[in-house]
Amino acid sequence: MTGTRAAETAARKERLIAAATALAAEGGYDAVQMRDVAARAEVALGTLYRHYASKDQLLLAAMAQQAATLRERLVQRPPAGDTPAERVSDVLRRASRALERSPRVSKAMFTAMSTSEDDAAPLKQEIDTTLRAIIADVIDGDGHCNEYADLDGIVRVLGSVWFAELTYWTNGVNPSGTMGDHLAAAAQLLLD
Repeated sequence: MTGTRAAETAARKERLIAAATALAAEGGYDAVQMRDVAARAEVALGTLYRHYASKDQLLLAAMAQQAATLRERLVQRPPAGDTPAERVSDVLRRASRALERSPRVSKAMFTAMSTSEDDAAPLKQEIDTTLRAIIADVIDGDGHCNEYADLDGIVRVLGSVWFAELTYWTNGVNPSGTMGDHLAAAAQLLLD
């Protein structure tokens, strides 16, 4: 019985995230209204609030899901390149293209990432941990990460540059298509 309940809860959360993502794709951050998410997912509004206290938490859950999916896809299709810099560049370009394919959704999730809501902190930490793990795994793809004295520092700086590039792109400072190139340049500078 517990397994069935867990599966039902997981399926319900999946529907909620899919509904929020669809609404964001249609109209961005402002289009994600909790009542509309509940209606589209065919769940009671109270059920939605039991899982996610705000639209920011819901959008962050969608972002966490995307980060986890990226990590799974990298296992299925490892990054190209013989050096850590080439592999990290490939991953960051692929991730950037994925974000740029759904600009309204990406911008909505990024807006949610900027929330100061205390209850959103665990989801933000989950996203950060997954993205840092992706970069660290890619750097260590050849098992020689010990050649970098400060791997954690490199991963932290690349994560910060990624966040900055997302900021520039979502605010219209940099056009689509440049984020991946800028991130690849940062990876080359840090890892070569």
